[in-house]
Amino acid sequence: MLTNERHAYILKKLEKKQTVKIQELVDETGASESTIRRDLTELESQQKLERVFGGAVLPGRNLIEQSVTDKSTQNLTEKIQVARAAAELVKTGDSVFLDAGTTTFQMVPFLKNKDLVVVTNGLTLVDTLHEYGITTYLTGGLFKPKTSAFVGSQTIQALKNYHFDICFLGVNGLHEEYGYTTPDPEEAAIKLLASSLSRKTFVLADHSKINQVSFAKIMDLENAILIIDSMPAEKLDAYRKKTSVKVAHE
Repeated sequence: MLTNERHAYILKKLEKKQTVKIQELVDETGASESTIRRDLTELESQQKLERVFGGAVLPGRNLIEQSVTDKSTQNLTEKIQVARAAAELVKTGDSVFLDAGTTTFQMVPFLKNKDLVVVTNGLTLVDTLHEYGITTYLTGGLFKPKTSAFVGSQTIQALKNYHFDICFLGVNGLHEEYGYTTPDPEEAAIKLLASSLSRKTFVLADHSKINQVSFAKIMDLENAILIIDSMPAEKLDAYRKKTSVKVAHE
């Protein structure tokens, strides 16, 4: 495949999927990894894409937010690894805030028999929490169908009634300079408030969130402990200079 053909292929794939991975392009084009990296660098210089860890995205996509249904099947094995590692940090009798999210959802089966009280703004978590016999308070507020999260002033007011032993948050991106981010400022505000009301805060993420930056900042890296399924050694060293990082398989 000629250079211009590869470039056209990459851009067409980006338009369809919003993100591409280097290994996918190597497999599909037959080009070497170094060639694909040069292609991405050239296309980025033309402002046709943005390089991210392991691949590329279309520029100006930091407001894009996938639905909870779409996200629930992505990187599922990795999310379960992270969820299991997170649940191990919860002690019997803890009061817990579980953020609306697909990774926090995967925590629920690992929390049974711990005599917990959980507060959540995630509607999708409630039935599963009930199924496992976990005492649950739902914040209420303005319902956001895309992420099945409650947000807004009433959610904020409800949260202010609680104090938590431990808090678990999902994010859309994590970056050395820009910290933890999410597309929606209202969801960012809920996450930040929940963290401020908790003795300990943990951010749950899979490796696809590395170097991603969304529209709304939640907090700096140092304000939460990161639990992630995997991270390249050089990145891990850099992140650990700013915060504690727990790699799920370690």
